[in-house]
Amino acid sequence: MLKEYQSIKIEEFNYELPEDNIAKYPLPKRDESKLLVYENNEITDSHFSEIHDFLPKNSMLLVNNTRVIPARLIFFKDTGAQIEVFCLEPLDFNGDYTRALAKKYKCRWKCIAGNLKKWKGTITLSFLYNNNPVTLYADIESRIDETVNVFFSWDMPDLDFATVVELAGLVPLPPYIKRKTEETDKLRYQTVYAQHRGSVAAPTAGLHFTPEVFNQLKSKNISVEEITLHVGAGTFKPVSVDEIGQHIMHAEHLIVEKLLLEKLLNHTPNPLIAVGTTTVRTIESLVQIARKIKNGEETDVFVVNQWDAYSGDNQDITMHESLEILLKFMDCKKINHIEAQTSMMIVPGYLLRFFDAIITNFHQPKSTLLLLVTSFIGMDWKQIYHHSIQNNYRFLSYGDSSLLFTKNKQNQ
Repeated sequence: MLKEYQSIKIEEFNYELPEDNIAKYPLPKRDESKLLVYENNEITDSHFSEIHDFLPKNSMLLVNNTRVIPARLIFFKDTGAQIEVFCLEPLDFNGDYTRALAKKYKCRWKCIAGNLKKWKGTITLSFLYNNNPVTLYADIESRIDETVNVFFSWDMPDLDFATVVELAGLVPLPPYIKRKTEETDKLRYQTVYAQHRGSVAAPTAGLHFTPEVFNQLKSKNISVEEITLHVGAGTFKPVSVDEIGQHIMHAEHLIVEKLLLEKLLNHTPNPLIAVGTTTVRTIESLVQIARKIKNGEETDVFVVNQWDAYSGDNQDITMHESLEILLKFMDCKKINHIEAQTSMMIVPGYLLRFFDAIITNFHQPKSTLLLLVTSFIGMDWKQIYHHSIQNNYRFLSYGDSSLLFTKNKQNQ
């Protein structure tokens, strides 16, 4: 069974994306974006401000409340050479972003570095804090494949690293947005409900929401709940192999509160809607954590591997059973949240446990995000994307939105 999934050809998920369809900037108002709705094999064109008209009453929306950090740091050598350091994830505190960003005076991060050949010795970056000059220093501790482990320190010990990057860093726009970061990106490459700092890429499905949209949802008794998954740069990593089994999926840190699990258990059988692919990965990863607990595994931070969901019987545990296992475990451990690192890859044929629909942007050709979308709608993605291009939808991070109802959900 596992080989069947791993042998899927990535070329089947290729399409021609015209450069003109890639959104370089967001629209002036978030909810002015177009909305494509796909339900019962029919496509409807609308606008995001009208999404409440298409969501069933008493639905629950799950959003990712992660907050993007200005993770791009531009350093300079004495010679004038420029070296860009892109912070990926903390090496301190077992990848706990909250504690790592609160660290003062010094810290260690896994990074990607541009112009790496010219990085010899300490490099520096200068900025101001309350009109006082501060210098950030960076040294390479080690190199691992395409990444470097970097030791940062700064000469104002009272500052935490979160403040350092907020003052010294740049918003990490995706590589396909071929322009320099601008001041407006600090606001617009962030959801209106962003809270917990740690992502180096925005959960872009949520960029369309406004207070007005939330008020409309409330009028239909549609609730909104939150999870946290810190999005890594690996979300943009292209699939450069022929079969997806050869692709290495990136790991991301997730946190889910006990209170949410209780609400999910009580919410059924009402519809559950995912806002974004990161939300799907987070909640569907809970099934694999529950399986690990059921099999006797206990740890503070669980690890969900890329192909865990496809080993053994992919239908051996339901949504209800997963939630009950997790809640019992949390009661026994007297904890109020679950933490995990997930590399879970969701591909065509994966049986969704939780979600009835997904709100998501339009994704790159041959991407793992497009593979995830097919778990909802199968190969119908081709007609949807063809329609979107023909009707001038804007694609990728700053682009338009879609609401896709699933054809592939396990009974609860």
